[in-house]
Amino acid sequence: MFDLIKFNPRIWFFLLFISCFLMLATGAYFQFVEELEPCPLCISQRIAILLSGIIFLIAAIHNPKQCGIKAYSIIGAISALIGACISIRHVWIQNLPADEVPECGPGLEYVFENFPILDTVKLMFNGSGECAEILWTFLGLSIPGWTLVAFLGLATVSLLQQWNRTPLTIQEGE
Repeated sequence: MFDLIKFNPRIWFFLLFISCFLMLATGAYFQFVEELEPCPLCISQRIAILLSGIIFLIAAIHNPKQCGIKAYSIIGAISALIGACISIRHVWIQNLPADEVPECGPGLEYVFENFPILDTVKLMFNGSGECAEILWTFLGLSIPGWTLVAFLGLATVSLLQQWNRTPLTIQEGE
């Protein structure tokens, strides 16, 4: 089965980078064209997408040997799984009963200007009441739900590179 999708790991890492780029472009579309303001958890997920994309781009440019492929695939999968954890938190907040939803806090711009960086990071990962709003759905999943699916896909394809070995060439005379 894997022979049908057996590409050079460099190509797979580049495709993973393109996927991250498209996810960020989709987020920008929702923000600037559809005018959906991202909540703190949305921004955290975008940071995780960006980090994963950078890792995959570096792996594609570097074109490492098998040891490097293993390292990049594990690091890429870890960054995608961190993003998946953020997405799980976001989906969980969206599915809380109305009386259990956290209160809305000040905007991120205000928090960045007036609070220490650790408080800002804590807010970004904990989420707030605005993270509970579901502004868009497709096939029953909200944006964080689809982002979770994408992160799990990125992590899976990244880890599959562990077994995607480039064939060794047989030298003459062997």
